[in-house]
Amino acid sequence: MRKLLMLAIPAAVIAAGIGLWVTAPSTVEAARFEALSGDAARGETVFTASGCASCHTVKGSEDKLVLAGGQAFASDFGTFYAPNISSHPEEGIGGWSQIAFANAVLRGVSPEGQHYYPAFPYTSYVRMTDADLVDLWAYMQTLPADATPSKPHDVGFPFNIRRSVGGWKFLFMDDGFVTEADSELERGRYLVEALAHCAECHTPRNALGALDTARWMAGAPNPSGQGTIPPLTPDKLDWSADDIAYYLETGFTPEYDSAGGHMAAVIDNFSKLGPEDRAAVAAYVKALPAP
Repeated sequence: MRKLLMLAIPAAVIAAGIGLWVTAPSTVEAARFEALSGDAARGETVFTASGCASCHTVKGSEDKLVLAGGQAFASDFGTFYAPNISSHPEEGIGGWSQIAFANAVLRGVSPEGQHYYPAFPYTSYVRMTDADLVDLWAYMQTLPADATPSKPHDVGFPFNIRRSVGGWKFLFMDDGFVTEADSELERGRYLVEALAHCAECHTPRNALGALDTARWMAGAPNPSGQGTIPPLTPDKLDWSADDIAYYLETGFTPEYDSAGGHMAAVIDNFSKLGPEDRAAVAAYVKALPAP
């Protein structure tokens, strides 16, 4: 027993050390953005395509630029609440630096060095270009401040252990694109897989809540428990590229139905983008492989 104990103690210490290393927050280097200057006008396009207002405005609010948060997002792991990301210096992100913003969006790490839960789609935003990140930050600083405190998430044990999210990131977070794309599909892939984070809803997840990339865009249960998110793969969606682009602009389907639920907010975002961006997304969807 003594020999076993002598072996078990150092093994446990080594295992704990590896665990701490694996789960430690990973941040970006500040020098990465030093040569870039943000353009708020371009940042507005990034903001719209990324759907920031769709989650971070108060539900039912008419002013979509007051990012006070509070919307609830149910999941199998608990209910997550969108935080205040307005320019308020205390309750929002007005006191952040650009590098703190980059760490949040690209790495899912707070200014205090804690992991954000992946209900915040940084697993998609990690593919955002540096130029778009800097432009987005420039635009975010122009938005109004709101003093509403962020609501704490309703997440029970063991999912409330933030450090464990680092292990989840180690297993599942990847900054590479999922699909192959030539020059004609590159913009559509960037919009779908990075900014608009479409797969976060349209792709099923595994038991640990990570996207099942083997069933990319194959549809998924609605996290709220009500209904399903429809598939976009060619074996299930027979719309033409023009049909898809028109739907993204107007919310009307070829069957004369209209978008509802959270998709209505997505349509509102895409309707504000240029027709070339909607066409790029449509081309990407039409090129998806069957699962």
